[in-house]
Amino acid sequence: MGSTSVVLGSASPARLRVLRDAGLVPQVLVADLDEDAIIAPMGEASPTDVVTRLARAKGDAIVSSILSDGDPSFDAARADGVVLTCDSMLLLDGELSGKPHSPDVAVERWKRMRGKTGHLLTGHCVTRLSDGAVESAAADHKSTDIAFSNISDDTITRYVATGEPLKVAGAFTLDGFGGWLLDGISGDPSSVIGISLPLTRELLARVGVDVTDLWRT
Repeated sequence: MGSTSVVLGSASPARLRVLRDAGLVPQVLVADLDEDAIIAPMGEASPTDVVTRLARAKGDAIVSSILSDGDPSFDAARADGVVLTCDSMLLLDGELSGKPHSPDVAVERWKRMRGKTGHLLTGHCVTRLSDGAVESAAADHKSTDIAFSNISDDTITRYVATGEPLKVAGAFTLDGFGGWLLDGISGDPSSVIGISLPLTRELLARVGVDVTDLWRT
């Protein structure tokens, strides 16, 4: 087990933690993308197409970096490896939203979200590399229903003051302070944290990789 190199194309500590807890030890690379520029020409694309396209774009950027960089630390990845990339957004009342970045935006979003059910959409892309080239790639999405608690203005203010919701898609977490403010979820909890283990397993299979071959003991 563990002979195939794994690269996580994400700066998310939550995604890295999910993979490590599930037996993978990925190297981390981060794609520097203008997500708005990618979304703008998509016009009336569905929300699921948007998150999947963003995941693919991140994968393309990471793969390009690996194959052109000449960094010796990625020799194994170029010879036989997989690149995992994701992008999450919240769909609420027909509107997609990502990270709020500012406290004012986070407060406004929570006032719209409280007492409602939203859908966290996470696009996933798995790219297999072999002999210095892309051998195959597969992409898909996972949707999970999130029931937001009908919390007070004061609770929203206190939550935003923690800084946590500013840095995460949808302005909430399941595995942090935000877990106190959710009435429940319906779907895959690992996808809400950042990366769906079941979907990633399926995408790995589509590119000819058995997830158990990636486990480190």
